[in-house]
Amino acid sequence: MQCSLCKLRTHQWCFLLFNVLLFHALLFGADFVEEYLLQPTPGVYTDGMVVDVRERARKLDLNNARENISQDYPITNPNACRNSDLFLLTLVYSSTANITQRDAVRKTWANQTLIQGFPVQILFFLGSTETFAAQKALMIESDRHGDMVQGHAVADSSLRGPTERIVLALRWVITFCPVARFVLLTKDSVFVNLPAIGGYLLGLHRHPEDFYLGRVIQRDSPDRDPHSLGYLPPALYPEKYLPEYCDGTAYVLSQDVVRKVYVASAAVRAPVPADVFVGLCAQKAGVAPTHSSRFSGEKHIRFNACCYRYLFSSAVMESHELERVWAELGQKGERCSLLQTYSGLLICKTLTYLDKLSFFNSKG
Repeated sequence: MQCSLCKLRTHQWCFLLFNVLLFHALLFGADFVEEYLLQPTPGVYTDGMVVDVRERARKLDLNNARENISQDYPITNPNACRNSDLFLLTLVYSSTANITQRDAVRKTWANQTLIQGFPVQILFFLGSTETFAAQKALMIESDRHGDMVQGHAVADSSLRGPTERIVLALRWVITFCPVARFVLLTKDSVFVNLPAIGGYLLGLHRHPEDFYLGRVIQRDSPDRDPHSLGYLPPALYPEKYLPEYCDGTAYVLSQDVVRKVYVASAAVRAPVPADVFVGLCAQKAGVAPTHSSRFSGEKHIRFNACCYRYLFSSAVMESHELERVWAELGQKGERCSLLQTYSGLLICKTLTYLDKLSFFNSKG
């Protein structure tokens, strides 16, 4: 092999070098393409329903209804957003029985209050319990940690439960945390890289309105199986494909989009998963999602410290794995050697670049 390389002519060396440079330009330049070319263009809203939703969202004020709204939240936590400069609120959806997972999140990525000097807040959002004993245990946990909100939603096992929980969560944000500039919604089984997400949000080049960021799902077909729990009849939704929406494992909304999605939700009755529901509401409000392959979606990304410093999220993480990953990230501190940084980013960039290619192909 060495002899073969030594015998290469100048133009052959140039050809190899060009291809290496092109590969790295495509791989490491994809973020610039994503930032500048995949941003949704400002909309001109002529649809009367869209204009109406946006106007009602702009005028929405739930402050006077705080006491009545509190009745829908057994654990209200009304003072969780005392900081008027709150930059990012993270709501972590969690099943009531998942105390081990919540404790793992508390000890790992949720154990931070500032991103580059900007305040962040992490809260768990839960649905209803089935027994008095389970509710009492939740109240004790809430009193101990002060980081929980509970809404009266039906059981998570039904299709309607997660959708109701979304609406309750958005209403809680509008009522008790309107100061948060951005809201990140995620699950307790996801590793979230808050510093990376915060750095991205702080680097935005435009005013954060109509901002709906995540791993965008395109050309997803409605469930047309009449025997399925999520059956979506053509009479209710005649389109061939569902609207674009962000995968529900982790996504970010600006405060104005929280209000728009909440207002639009009153008109969406389709029996769809929660993330599709948010996409339908966003469409009715004239909000288009922004794609970022740094969100893993439902995928679990094999741990590499330098890779994880780049990713926004990695899914399917049990409590022991969250703790192991967090411990290894802490041991390595903020430093990765040049070779480690290159290899880690190469792994992440390759995965995310392949995802970008599939994203572009689906748009074609």
